[in-house]
Amino acid sequence: MFGFEPSDEQKTLVKSVRRFAARELRPLAHDSDERGELPGALLESAAPLALLPASLPEAYGGFGQRSAVTGALFAEELAWGDLSGALALLAPGLVALPVLLAGTEAQKHELLPAFCGEGYVPASAALLEPRADFDPRVLQARARRVSGGYVLEGTKCNVPFAAEAEWMLVYASVEGESRAFLVRRGTDGLHVGEREQNMGLRALPLYKVELRGCVVSSALCLGGEGGGVEAVLGASRVALAALAVGQARAAYDYALDYAKSRVAFGEAIAQRQAIAFMLAEMATEIEAARLLVWEAAWTLDQGADGTRECLLAKTFADEMVLAATDRAVQILGGHGYIRDHPVEMWLRNGRAFAVMEGIAIV
Repeated sequence: MFGFEPSDEQKTLVKSVRRFAARELRPLAHDSDERGELPGALLESAAPLALLPASLPEAYGGFGQRSAVTGALFAEELAWGDLSGALALLAPGLVALPVLLAGTEAQKHELLPAFCGEGYVPASAALLEPRADFDPRVLQARARRVSGGYVLEGTKCNVPFAAEAEWMLVYASVEGESRAFLVRRGTDGLHVGEREQNMGLRALPLYKVELRGCVVSSALCLGGEGGGVEAVLGASRVALAALAVGQARAAYDYALDYAKSRVAFGEAIAQRQAIAFMLAEMATEIEAARLLVWEAAWTLDQGADGTRECLLAKTFADEMVLAATDRAVQILGGHGYIRDHPVEMWLRNGRAFAVMEGIAIV
């Protein structure tokens, strides 16, 4: 059975990430959303946190060991600061962590050291497809076997940093099985389209990607000929669920402070039953989602099949974050609809969780 007390190392990491989120992410979130871009200096400023090198073994240039629980803890704190910024900071892991989890030794030694330097290394993953019935286990993008490799065909959407990423992990179906392929920037047949315009996550660069006869060698198939992506999908769902908890917590904290300070008819509106009940429901559901995330992450750390736990955590968190951010807008009343307050942005971001898959991993 797992415990609920983080280790001293985890406490130190959470404290550092929380301080970074409060000092660097939160103050920039509004302007970044308005401009539709993150300051370049922000990505470099997170280097001292060493989030990714701390998850990679020394043999590959890092100095730690991956833990899904630890990853979930810092993902929550980053999302409390700003979701777009959090996803940008986690983007290098979209390549590095799948390689660590499912890659061959050759792939690990070739790619992972590049993510352990001091600078920010943009990377990406192309999983989502532009269709209503999207299922990561039933992909329309296809990988056809040819002599010495594969030919990729298909369309992907909401691919972060696709225009800047040196490496992109592209998911496609091989004879009905979902597989992943490491595709380098500039590979023939890889076409990055226009940046997509979404309701939320406006500061995060997301692109449409076309695969038109994109040829990759067998050596770039994640895990080799026998590799699968189940472990990667589980880790991604834990990440997104943890980020949802952080986004919901931000909305709850802001709404609670507003309700305590906003006085109407001689009393703080937090004393009104309708407001108090909404705040109580938000707090309860956030805690419930966090426990589901921790259970799913702990299951992965034990090396067990956490498919069920990861799916439950993400499904509940998707609904929870949308409800929590919507309640925050309601509690602020007319002010909740004004862009001077962050709750309207958080509601737009909260909507993204149900339609985004595979854009984060811990």
